[in-house]
Amino acid sequence: MSPAAEILVIILSIFLAFFLVLGTVLIIYLINLTRQIRKVASSAERTVYNFESIMENITKLTSPILLAGIITKFVKKIKKNKGDK
Repeated sequence: MSPAAEILVIILSIFLAFFLVLGTVLIIYLINLTRQIRKVASSAERTVYNFESIMENITKLTSPILLAGIITKFVKKIKKNKGDK
């Protein structure tokens, strides 16, 4: 083997080792990133669930209040009409 070919093999081996280490480090960072994304998604899901629960409770509360308001207006109109006659 000629000296030029040996130098080329050494240079290529160094680049191969460098990119192998770089690829390994990038894979580790990607794994950590996916874990963080999973945590954020879980947190967002819990937040949406809690918001839905709050809205459901508000809806349950406002429905009777709204109904009571409508009945009160109706009763006031009836009393007003009876008072006018």
